[in-house]
Amino acid sequence: MAAYSYPQLLPLLLSCVCLCGFGSVLGLKAVSGPAESPNPPNPPVLRAVDPPAKDAPAAAAAAGASQPRRATSWKLSEEAACREDLSRLCPKHTWTNNLAVLECLQDRREESEIAPDCNHLLWNYKLNLTTDPKFESVAMEVCKSTINEIKECNEEERGRGYLVSCLVDHRANVSEYQCNQYITKMTSIVFSDYRLICGFMDKCKEDINSLRCGSINVGQKDVHSQGEVISCLEKALVREAEQQDHVHPIKEECQRAILRVAELSSDDFHLDRHLYFSCRADRERFCRNTQAGEGKVYKCLFNHKFEEAMSEKCRDALTTRQKLISQDYKVSYSLAKACKVDLRKQRCSLDANLPRAREARLSYLLLCLEAAVHRGRPVSGECQGEMLDYRRMLMEDFSLSPEIVLHCRTEIEAHCSGLHRKGRTLHCLMRIGRGDRSTTVDSICQSALQTLIQSADPVADYRIDRALNEACESVIQTACKHIRTGDPMILSCLMEHLYTEKMVEDCEHRLLELQYFISRDWKLDPILYKKCQGDAARLCHTHGWNETSELMPPGAVFSCLYRHAYRTEEQGRRVRLETHTLYFLSRDCKVEVQRILRQRALDVKLDPDLQRRCMTDLGKWCSDKTDAGQELECLQDHLEDLVSACREVVGNLTELESEDIQIDALLIKACEPVTQAYCHDVADNQIDTGDLMECLVQNKHQKEMNDKCTVGVTHFQLVQMKDFRFSYKFKMACKEDVLRLCPNIKKKVDVVLCLSSTVKNDTLQEAREQRVSLKCRKQLRVEELEMSEDIRLEPELYDPCKSDISRLCPNVAFGNAQMIECLKEQKKQLSQRCHQRIFRLQEVEMIDPELDYQLMRVCKQMIKRFCTDADARNVLQCLKQNKNSELMDPKCKQMITKRQITQNTDYRLNPLLRKACRADIPKFCQPILNKASEDSELEGQVIACLKLKYADQISRLCAEEAAAQEQTGQVEECLKVNLLKIKLEACKREVLNMLKESKADIFVDPVLHTACALDLKHHCAAITPGRGRQMSCLIEALQDKRVRLQPECKKRLQDRIDMWSYAAKVAPAEGFSDLAVQVMTSPSKDYILLMIALSVCILFLVGLLCGRITKRVTRELKDR
Repeated sequence: MAAYSYPQLLPLLLSCVCLCGFGSVLGLKAVSGPAESPNPPNPPVLRAVDPPAKDAPAAAAAAGASQPRRATSWKLSEEAACREDLSRLCPKHTWTNNLAVLECLQDRREESEIAPDCNHLLWNYKLNLTTDPKFESVAMEVCKSTINEIKECNEEERGRGYLVSCLVDHRANVSEYQCNQYITKMTSIVFSDYRLICGFMDKCKEDINSLRCGSINVGQKDVHSQGEVISCLEKALVREAEQQDHVHPIKEECQRAILRVAELSSDDFHLDRHLYFSCRADRERFCRNTQAGEGKVYKCLFNHKFEEAMSEKCRDALTTRQKLISQDYKVSYSLAKACKVDLRKQRCSLDANLPRAREARLSYLLLCLEAAVHRGRPVSGECQGEMLDYRRMLMEDFSLSPEIVLHCRTEIEAHCSGLHRKGRTLHCLMRIGRGDRSTTVDSICQSALQTLIQSADPVADYRIDRALNEACESVIQTACKHIRTGDPMILSCLMEHLYTEKMVEDCEHRLLELQYFISRDWKLDPILYKKCQGDAARLCHTHGWNETSELMPPGAVFSCLYRHAYRTEEQGRRVRLETHTLYFLSRDCKVEVQRILRQRALDVKLDPDLQRRCMTDLGKWCSDKTDAGQELECLQDHLEDLVSACREVVGNLTELESEDIQIDALLIKACEPVTQAYCHDVADNQIDTGDLMECLVQNKHQKEMNDKCTVGVTHFQLVQMKDFRFSYKFKMACKEDVLRLCPNIKKKVDVVLCLSSTVKNDTLQEAREQRVSLKCRKQLRVEELEMSEDIRLEPELYDPCKSDISRLCPNVAFGNAQMIECLKEQKKQLSQRCHQRIFRLQEVEMIDPELDYQLMRVCKQMIKRFCTDADARNVLQCLKQNKNSELMDPKCKQMITKRQITQNTDYRLNPLLRKACRADIPKFCQPILNKASEDSELEGQVIACLKLKYADQISRLCAEEAAAQEQTGQVEECLKVNLLKIKLEACKREVLNMLKESKADIFVDPVLHTACALDLKHHCAAITPGRGRQMSCLIEALQDKRVRLQPECKKRLQDRIDMWSYAAKVAPAEGFSDLAVQVMTSPSKDYILLMIALSVCILFLVGLLCGRITKRVTRELKDR
């Protein structure tokens, strides 16, 4: 290369180069142009660096160089030792300038060797050049005005070599061109050989020998490659930080000297001789147009470090340089310069409690300045730009973090070898760290990874993470294109589209790997930190951004924030009165907490507390649950089986979801269509307080509801059964009632049963005041209605019937009460326990038809049409009365018929009939009722009692029927047959109603229907049921002598005709129209009408006679 033309260099901090002298007074002309160079001085006494005596050629060269010459005529080009190399390697126009020749020879190509005699001649020349005491006087002459302007340099003691060091430190303030050139030239000379750096030899001589970093004797090695010695020491320094066992520890003063050398060479890559020779070709390839100086070439080469065309030798040299920067940020010229003022403003190097070495660490600088940025303090754009470059550098190459190399070596060798480029190894370690593979990382390695993520802060700008950026580029372009590039909200946008059709697999993996570590430190989310730092300090006693506490485990601060986010207003007011402190989160912070909770709900590993406490249970119960959201669902399903610590955290999270189901992002995404159609008014609430889930349950079977949403809503309903706290609205409405009336009960189904029993008892006993509050009774009704929809929501019914379900209804869906309906239809084939539960359910539904989900669903519109004014407990009776209306829906009519058949199979399933005929039960069977507990079934005992005690009443009429264990309408049939003998008018009226209903539809009369089933099939199969059509068909067949009915059918049918005739005679008229019809259809119509007319006439005559008998009033009295 020709003479240097470097730009003005900026300050290099803490210079320790001792440029002690110059051979002879160097004129300005010699410094700035091709003038005569100084004569070489007499050879110095080399002391430790003298050549061995046996090295004759070197000695001759030294002797030749030491001969006195004329002050202005000695030229390197004239020396025989270097003439051949000079003519071969250097342009002719440089021969007249010794410094140009020196520069040419020491910057030669690596493969171009020079003679040993020339090497030694150059060494003596440079050594003499830098040790002459007159060198400082030259600096004073060339830089006179500059020295006067720089106060620090003007005050330096003369004659000790400190003046030049000061000038190097203040290069940025050197405005004189010749002074700047002088400093640049001398720096170039010094950095060509480690032995010319003042103090370096004294500090590192022992380490050079112990580490075998090369000879310190002239002649044993090419002196112009002595940059390799510094490179060896630098690598040893880096290696020492990456190893736990230090075989040859470098002395602290030598460590400082090595870093100082690296710092002094930070502005111009020519000064790092090893890197310069290693990367000359790569510089031409990648950075040809990059001007040398101010660290620009370094940065350019760093940016191309992982290019395929980059040579391995240059890549290794660059990596070593980057590792030195990670140990001392001042080794980066551009970073030290750009952030110098900001470091002082933010007081990032004034902590007396920290060792100086830590304050120089790149990670400490990044953490300190990032803390200032996160707190909203001003940091210059130039400094933030430099920080961004080095944060990206840390994320791209894990080896730049010595803690990662030291503590994660085993994991890297076992699982992540060969993946070091573009951040792949770091993401591989993250993947192992979050437990995506069978092995896990050591806790120390995990901590090192967490520290690196905090230092690099990739959430502030996702582009820092090159692996993530490349994997998610397509997703960002489609799903997040509305967000500014580099905005922190990009990561939140990606999380919102996790597990959607827009997400790609590679992006999903990289995103979850990074989010795992972000979730362990709430400060790593810049938006959350910005909005919540005040709340966290006030409520959670947090530390600064870059401070940690062993007493506060990962996730503790965020747990504190979300607990306060979901405090009710009442709780907040109470705590505020007690502590005089505002215990509410700000609105902005609450929004961010909700955002983070939605993200964490996507994967249990994003919740540090949950993963830490439930690691064992996840492996035991949920090892095969790998799809999105399945692990949390699995833990909720096995809630009773979990260890106490895991059960507590899962319970708290489930309780939180019950209050704000929007936390479950997967469920909300699946239920979006039905939410938009039916629940949009409650979905827009900031915190829905359980309204959204209640709306989804109510609209669970709408056409907009898809399978995923249905499964999710049903699962949440099933989980709610495990603890009443998991139903937020129920908990808030009934919490005080539960504590007072149902203490020590946790399961929701048990709590509902307890409260329902209390309400029922208070109602039956006509208590003056209900023990259950009104708001609780209302919510209790909602819970009862929801439970009636799915048999699984009633464990007391579901558990005894599991085997029957698999045997009798294997293909029937659980929802819409279809499974319950199937079991009702198969009641005769059920096991004893299941049969008892179904019978009890039917009994409850007949008393309260609103709990009959199928009836209410199928007849919903008919109830609105016919029974709007009817009491909820009389809905079935109302529907029965309007069953034959022309406006009645056929499906509803069929359902009413089913319920009528059910009522007629057992008198206990007809509440009105049972009420009318129950007078004798307490009269004869009170001892049994007294001994029985509330939950025992009295069927068998009461029937046995009736067998023995009821002989004079119903048992006398229906003894055989009452004795039957499985009653199929026999008691009712007996009552119909013995209608004339019934004394109680209310009982007689109910039996008459039964006869009237059976005339309209044969299915309502189970005895008749069973007897005539075969005849219906043969003679009336084409007749549509309802409105008495099939009954009319059978009567016609009975009257037709050509048709032969079954004897039993013929007998039962004739009995019914007789009963209807009698019922028509004795049944009371229900209204005036009914009375008129009975009179007009009576055989004694004429007689009745005559008697009515006669009665009217008699009444008229009586009126006339009574009027005449009264005293007359005289006209005089009238005319007064």
